[in-house]
Amino acid sequence: MAPGSLFFLLSFVFLSFPHFSRPLNPNPNTNPNSAYDELKNRGFPIGLLPTNVRGYSLNRSSGVFAVDLDDRCRITLPPDNYLAAYSPRITGKLNERRISELDGIRVRAFFRWWSITGIRSSGDDVVFEVGVTSAKYPSRNFGESPDCEGRRPRKASS
Repeated sequence: MAPGSLFFLLSFVFLSFPHFSRPLNPNPNTNPNSAYDELKNRGFPIGLLPTNVRGYSLNRSSGVFAVDLDDRCRITLPPDNYLAAYSPRITGKLNERRISELDGIRVRAFFRWWSITGIRSSGDDVVFEVGVTSAKYPSRNFGESPDCEGRRPRKASS
């Protein structure tokens, strides 16, 4: 068989049967766990995320993640009743008991909005990093995922 004929034959086979030309798993980092499960597995309470999580991606080797919410979300953080705002997409780097390079969560304190840049879990406490300062709260305050304010409650899948 001439080389040109072989090329056309192989092209015909791959175009006729599209499942041959697709990778078996287009995203090798896909995980059946939920974003809440990933938090628990890394030592964090699930209440760090609101109930409106639509999906997430996680690169297991680097820890880089993205969490997609179905919309922007505002909640009141316990126990000091600070207003927190979540963007529709939250990104960062997830490691054991540490979230760094966090983007997409802001908190209102002292009459202005501050970006939460990192979160650490140290046993019974969760430490929120805001620039060079931090605030520590009991983990038990974040045992349940909060509903976004002004929205109908939705049950978080755990």
